[in-house]
Amino acid sequence: MPRGNGEQTKVIYKGKNEDFIVFVESVENLNKWKKDPSIRLLDVVGSFKVFCTHKHGAQGILDEAGGGLLEGEFGTKKEEEVVKKILQGGSFQRGVAEERQGDRNISDGPMQAQGYIF
Repeated sequence: MPRGNGEQTKVIYKGKNEDFIVFVESVENLNKWKKDPSIRLLDVVGSFKVFCTHKHGAQGILDEAGGGLLEGEFGTKKEEEVVKKILQGGSFQRGVAEERQGDRNISDGPMQAQGYIF
């Protein structure tokens, strides 16, 4: 059964030594926040996690950015401040998250019939 097939919007910030990504709820909310910063940031971002891609652009493998990396690039490791800077200076990319295929419970069905022991 496919899972995870939904729209995904992210903001990519090209730093001096690293690319940073923050996921946002929608481009519309992002644009509203840029015009009116009094809008709650919680209504704009999916979470306050900042990801880095190790200079592999928007399509790279995402790792959570550590405090030292954030401090070196943004001058602070406070995630709320970093997220604001990324939203203000980054560019957005909209796409569809690829669906994932996988067995939900391999102890049922054909694997059980083949004699695998778990």
